[in-house]
Amino acid sequence: MHMGGISIFFPDEYLDSAYEIDFEDYYQKGMRGVIFDIDNTLVPHGAPADERAVRLFDKLRRTGYRTMLLSNNSKPRVKSFAKETGTDYLYKAGKPKRAGYLQAMECMETTKASTLFVGDQLFTDVWGARRCGIHAILVKPIHPKEEIQIVLKRYLERIVLYFYERKMQKR
Repeated sequence: MHMGGISIFFPDEYLDSAYEIDFEDYYQKGMRGVIFDIDNTLVPHGAPADERAVRLFDKLRRTGYRTMLLSNNSKPRVKSFAKETGTDYLYKAGKPKRAGYLQAMECMETTKASTLFVGDQLFTDVWGARRCGIHAILVKPIHPKEEIQIVLKRYLERIVLYFYERKMQKR
C-alpha cells in the first residue's frame, strides 16, 4: 500500500483518552483553542456530560483556552452537552469537510497553529482536522457499542493504525 496516500489519515498523536492530554503543556507551546468531538471522545455515544467532562472544560477555561464542540450530531444532542459543559458548539458539522473546523477556529479566534483537535474517528475527525492543518489528537473510543457504519469504519481504521504504528516505530 502506498504510504503517501494513507498518511493523510494519521493523527499527530494517538492517546488512550481525551482526559490524559497535557493541555497545560500545549498552552505553554502556544495552543489557545481546543475543538472536541463529543460521542465516544468525551462520553459514551449519546450520554450526557458527566462530572469528568464538566471538570475538563472548567480546567481548560481556567488555563485560558477557548473551546468548541464540533459534531455531526443533531442540534438537541450537541446543544444540551454544550450547555452542561459551558462551551460553544457547531452541530451537523459535516466532518470531514473543512468548513466546520474553519468556523470553529473563527469563533474561538484561533489559527490552525494555535488550535488542537480531539476526536475518536480517523475518517471524519482526524482527516478533517489534518485537511485544515490543525494538530489532531486521536483518542480511543470510550464505548465499544456502536452503529454498524461506525463498526465498519473501525475495521478500516485498524488497518490505517497498523501502518501509523509501524511508521512511529521507525522514528
